[in-house]
Amino acid sequence: MTPRWTDDRAFYAVLALLLGHELDAVARHEWRLLPVLRSLPDGVAGRLFVALHVPLCLSLFALDASSSDRTRRRFRLAVDAFAVVHAGLHVWFGDHPDDEFDAPSSRLLIHGAAAAGLLHGLLSMRNGERS
Repeated sequence: MTPRWTDDRAFYAVLALLLGHELDAVARHEWRLLPVLRSLPDGVAGRLFVALHVPLCLSLFALDASSSDRTRRRFRLAVDAFAVVHAGLHVWFGDHPDDEFDAPSSRLLIHGAAAAGLLHGLLSMRNGERS
């Protein structure tokens, strides 16, 4: 039996936590922290923030469904790295006046995704899944 089952579940935890964070990000006006979107009126920026997630999610799902094992492995490791860097950015910008991610549930989603990303990355490396 291959170790892929465990690796898949760890990766899906990363993805689920990141997607949960993006739902939370709408409620917490994350676009107010993003360089281009913060310059737009709030209503426009919010709608654009949501609209941009459609092609983003489509791309995520397409890359994970790639028939190329190499593409899928690289994509998953990139998502793992993003989850860790993303958590670091939220810590870095935690004192920003427009940061509304101070709720325990928000922090759980952000840092949970980072922890799951580290776990998945380590499992992938342990199981020899290198690009």
